[in-house]
Amino acid sequence: MTARRITSDWLSRYCYEPVLLETFVDRDRFNGTSYKAANWELIGETKGRGRNDRHKEYALSLKDIYMYPLRRDFRAVLKGEKPYKAVDPDDV
Repeated sequence: MTARRITSDWLSRYCYEPVLLETFVDRDRFNGTSYKAANWELIGETKGRGRNDRHKEYALSLKDIYMYPLRRDFRAVLKGEKPYKAVDPDDV
């Protein structure tokens, strides 16, 4: 339900429409089963560093990276090949 609603919420709040969602799943604690069941795509894994680790000092657990496209043409929009135009979430 959130994935269907987030497009209109962001558009009304920030005047910006996201084209995909991304999440990180700690593989030491979870299998990501609910994301797989909801058709999220496993696209890779992290290197075990946090966003504030500029000097490779803090080792964190590895996380799987899942992505969920909100538009069929998300690649073209992200590459700048297609003009960005709001679409109806029900058309995706």
